[in-house]
Parts: sequence; structure tokens; C-alpha cells
Amino acid sequence: MTDHNIPVTEDELHAYVDNELPAERRLAVEAWLAAHPDDAARVTSWRTMSDALHAKYDAVADEPVPPRLSVDQLSRPPRRWMVGAIAASLLAFAVGGGVGWAVRGASATPSVFANFTGDALEAHKLYVVEVRHPVEVAGSERAHLQQWLTKRCGWQVRAPELGDSGLKLVGGRLLPGPTGPASFLMYETASGERFTIFASRAETETTQMRYAASGGNGALFWADRGVGYVVSGGTDRDRLTQVARLVYDQNEKAGL
Repeated sequence: MTDHNIPVTEDELHAYVDNELPAERRLAVEAWLAAHPDDAARVTSWRTMSDALHAKYDAVADEPVPPRLSVDQLSRPPRRWMVGAIAASLLAFAVGGGVGWAVRGASATPSVFANFTGDALEAHKLYVVEVRHPVEVAGSERAHLQQWLTKRCGWQVRAPELGDSGLKLVGGRLLPGPTGPASFLMYETASGERFTIFASRAETETTQMRYAASGGNGALFWADRGVGYVVSGGTDRDRLTQVARLVYDQNEKAGL
């Protein structure tokens, strides 16, 4: 008889999303999610990513193999199943591995994750309450802000456009980071809701997105191309995810 009180593992959560969880554990996982809203939010995020990947790549399975890849010397017809299998494997890796919003990635080491989110949340809590001096360079000087931070930090710093989330750039400042200089950008809504983006060099190439919370504030961390990013805001994880996804997507389009 299955014990429904056994704690749910990360592998089981992924199996649940992929509909590969054994029937005898499904009820236990659903009960766990009902009692653990953070894990329920992760599962919802993974399912959203899975749906998006299916919508984008399922059609690949119906495409013929390019002539240059066919095995003419063996008189075999193009094998559509091969392309489909590759696409399916990539999809399984992306969803099962929980790599955020890219079909690549790995988990950050605990120290990298803790250092980045710790520094970012401290900076967020320190400056979001400031009224007169929340930033060093105002958002009205976006071009100068980006050039200054890029020069000081050593990578291309770009202040994303977050108008789709109702956020306007307040400005930014230069801060110390876990491994050197860090860029710090602040955004706010018309009602005064503030979010910050903290970025610094990371000793890892790419990672999945991970959540942390402290003192009534939440943060989402990921690393890409040797730079670690933390988007910080309130504890509404759906709202935080919406903002972080806009930042991530714009960085991807810009090749940052």
C-alpha cells in the first residue's frame, strides 16, 4: 500500500507535469501541491513552458528530413521519425530538467544561488523604500545609464522595456556584486510597486530559474552567458514571474 505521507521529490513533480507519474503516487502529489503553494506555482510554470514548447516545436515532427541528411547510399527514404525523436528529446530535456525558459541549462550551485539572491534582496530592500535617492542615474538618461554600467561592469548592460507589465524605468546604480561590479536597475508602476534587476558576473554559464524569498520580498535568479540575474519584487510569485520572463525574453532577443 502506498504511503501518501512520503514527501514529494522534484523528480516526481516533473513526472507529474509530464503525465508520467505512477498512478499510485498521483493523489499524493496532488495533495502535496494543495498544501504547498510554492511547489504548485512551479508546476504551473513548468506546464506553461511545456505548452509553449509543444506549440513551437511539435510541427518539426511533420517536416521531412533535408536531402543532405538522407541516407541515399542505403536507398532509405527520409526518416521523419528521426527529426521528431530529436525534437521530443529536446522537449523532454527542457521540461523534465526544469531549465527555465531555454532549452539548455543546469542548476546553479547552492553558493552561487545564495550569494546572488542574498546580495540582490539586500539591495532591493535597501533602495526600494528610498523616495529622493533610489538611484544614481535617472531613467530619463537610459542611454547614458546603459553605457556607464556596461563600461563599469564589463558586459553589455541593457535596461529592458517593461511597459507591458506597467513598469517604468526609475533608473539604476552601480553596486558591489558576488564576483565584482553589479548593475542595479529599478522599475515602478504608477501605483508605486517596485521591481529591481540585479546582475553580476557569474561563475556558471547557464542555469535554470530559481526562486527565493526573504522578509516579504521574492526573487527569481538565473544565469546566462556568464552573467547572473536576479529580479526582485513582492511575494506575488506569478507577478514576479511575469516580470522576470519579460527581462529574460528581451535579453535573449538582444543576445545578452
